Amino acid sequence: MTALCDQFMLKGGGVVSLVGAGGKTSLMYRLARELTGAGGTVLTTTTTKILRPTSDQSPSFLLAGSVSEIIDRAGPMLTENRHITAAAGEKTLGKLMGYAPETIDALHRAPLFSWIIVEADGASRMPLKAPADHEPVIPLSSEWVIGVAGLDAVGKPAEPPFVFRPEKFAEVTGVHPGETVTEASVARVMTHPHGILKGAPETAKRVVFLNKADDPVRVDTGRKISERLTRADSGFRGIVVIGTTR
Repeated sequence: MTALCDQFMLKGGGVVSLVGAGGKTSLMYRLARELTGAGGTVLTTTTTKILRPTSDQSPSFLLAGSVSEIIDRAGPMLTENRHITAAAGEKTLGKLMGYAPETIDALHRAPLFSWIIVEADGASRMPLKAPADHEPVIPLSSEWVIGVAGLDAVGKPAEPPFVFRPEKFAEVTGVHPGETVTEASVARVMTHPHGILKGAPETAKRVVFLNKADDPVRVDTGRKISERLTRADSGFRGIVVIGTTR
């Protein structure tokens, strides 16, 4: 199986921001494993909030409130493990508070991590979403922005537990709560100016990852969405990957 980091054309190091829904967290840790396996040092973190990682997800974890503290504490840790997850603080129920985008930019300038992978959006574990006005929270240093959508939402009602922020999804796609999520609506939420890739830096490479392609039906669904995204009139200029984080 081709590594996802190769399919996403992640080369040379940098900041990767993950947005959308349908598997961002599992993708973040999958990419971290692949990139450390290739010899890189990786920081996984968030500009919103995430759950405290398990030891299987991240071998090292630290709470640090500033760039200098992260650098001071992470340096010795990297001699043991090449992958660290960091957060600014901890809330109740194991939720970790993320960093301001400017903190990620500063960490990128520090020569400590070859890769920084940022979960830059929240979706309450649902497979599809459209962002609120304050989302996503993408650092300017992001060289790749990967928009994630779960193929298991297609054919389901455009409402929880399948679609997060269904009122925003309706504004962007015209598919209202209770109506059926279609291939066209998934393509639309990726390409719309107020859709999943909203706020990506102009110079960032854009990737659409159609996740959970676990069977032939979902693979076919992914291909239909990809065909819409790659049409000349779609407005999308980037890479489309159909796959799974499993």
